[in-house]
Amino acid sequence: MLDCFHDECGIAGVYGNPEAANHAYLSLYAFQHRGQESAGITACFPGGSFSSHKGRGLVSEVFDQEKLNQLKGTIAIGHNRYSTSGKAILENAQPFDIEYHRGRLSLAHNGNLVNSHLLRRELEAMGAIFRTTNDSEVLLHLIARSRHEDFIETLRSVFMTVRGAYSIVMTDGERLYGIRDPLGIRPLILGELEEGLVLVSESCALDLMGATFIREVNPGELIVIDGKGFQSIPLLPVTERSAFCIFEFVYFARPDSFQFGNYVHNVRKEFGRTLAREAPVDADVVIPVPDSGIVPTLGFSQESGIPFEMGLIRNHYVGRTFIEPKQSIRHFGVKIKLNPVKSLLEGKRVVVIDDSIVRGTTSRKIVKMIRDAGAKEVHMRIAAPPTICPCFYGVDTPTRSELIASNHDLEQICTYITADSLSYLSHEGMFTAAGGDRNTFCSACFDGNYPIPFDSPEAGTT
Repeated sequence: MLDCFHDECGIAGVYGNPEAANHAYLSLYAFQHRGQESAGITACFPGGSFSSHKGRGLVSEVFDQEKLNQLKGTIAIGHNRYSTSGKAILENAQPFDIEYHRGRLSLAHNGNLVNSHLLRRELEAMGAIFRTTNDSEVLLHLIARSRHEDFIETLRSVFMTVRGAYSIVMTDGERLYGIRDPLGIRPLILGELEEGLVLVSESCALDLMGATFIREVNPGELIVIDGKGFQSIPLLPVTERSAFCIFEFVYFARPDSFQFGNYVHNVRKEFGRTLAREAPVDADVVIPVPDSGIVPTLGFSQESGIPFEMGLIRNHYVGRTFIEPKQSIRHFGVKIKLNPVKSLLEGKRVVVIDDSIVRGTTSRKIVKMIRDAGAKEVHMRIAAPPTICPCFYGVDTPTRSELIASNHDLEQICTYITADSLSYLSHEGMFTAAGGDRNTFCSACFDGNYPIPFDSPEAGTT
């Protein structure tokens, strides 16, 4: 059982480019970190047939040149998946392609619909047949059953019905559509290629494609892209507050991405600077838990004056599965990914920076690993507040009972992970570093204040 928050999903849409599928492929490569369970691309020419390929595994495992050559068209959408709703089976891989009374439709979704189980029951009672266990399929049924003749009004009525977090790209074979939920929980970026327009989950994908950043899609906004360019339509009513997922800054987004009006790298470094001011410690060296701990550690080092060192080295070539000895090697799961540099740690007072503590089991093993390398003291600093609640908006998380900070105080957690001291970034420190406040971000995983109500304590994730 992994001691971390799993990634969510990444989506991409390309319009008006003769190599649309290749650009979608590059986008999926750029945000492979957002989902490693499956990948898929659907491509088409305006008015032509759809071609699609998807499979389980990493982008490099699902696609090769031959498969990409078969995805012909000037429109394409792509999806990387890590399941937060629905089983980890090929049938749940996206994009979803359907043929219905309006024609063809292909859809890719990042997020989670918290009322999908209720809508699904209602649709099944009316005779709907589902091919998958994915909440995204509910959207397709609602679109297909709409009686509105105008497709924009169809989308408005459907998304007024669903509740949850979502960024969506879809194509009907003529246009490319991008939709973001009214609170903006999940990110969506609009960019421009030398030939064509794109919609992606993170701006780092634009860099790989050679595209130019235009802007972020606004909360509640529908972007319609066709041969004339893009049109902005206010699809859903929005409130004065937003609820951008703060965990994008803490962990999910790549440091080189621009997200929620700020550069991820800058925010993470400020997390570390703030943490150094809030929780100072006398130490000889500060080290990150790579990779997400690296940038806040830089900030901590610069603010505190404690030298930065890469005291833990990560093996980046660990596959999705590996054969683990049952008893022959203790703590094998951590050791195969991280190894200490003894010459940097021996006899030192060490500060180790991580992005979060989830169950605590990994932190405990890391502290022991650093002590075994000869460290005199080990002080743990976390560049986020304690994680006390699960996410129901598109992130695969443990249940509340599994989160160590939900039922243990700071001293108990410190004792469990065997550190000499433990401190977390404060809530206010986190918000200020990210350039907002509690009305800007969704921080439910840290404070239990869920911006979208759901029907049961464990609704939305399976």
